[in-house]
Amino acid sequence: MDIEKYRKIIKSIVEKHSKGDNGDGEIETQIAFDLERDRYLMFHIGWCGERRVFGCVIHVEIRSGKIWIQRDGTETGIANELIKSGVPKCDIVLGYRSAYMRKFTGLATGV
Repeated sequence: MDIEKYRKIIKSIVEKHSKGDNGDGEIETQIAFDLERDRYLMFHIGWCGERRVFGCVIHVEIRSGKIWIQRDGTETGIANELIKSGVPKCDIVLGYRSAYMRKFTGLATGV
């Protein structure tokens, strides 16, 4: 699959998750795409009473033709969604897992 196709798939997945209701009007869901460096993020920002909320929910990168999932705070799993969208398992790396543990995932190791 070509990189442009991967970009479209990732953007679609992140945008879909950003439309979900986080349950609090004071907390905003934002997305940020760095198309030059192929980084795709979704995060929550705002306030819950007097407590500041800021957290990354999704962080995905494309590196050397592979999709690296650096953070996955979704229930469905970004890797599962990528596979359903036609991305081969050999092109998906769980970057949030240690290099040692990646060999047990059935996905790419990133090496």
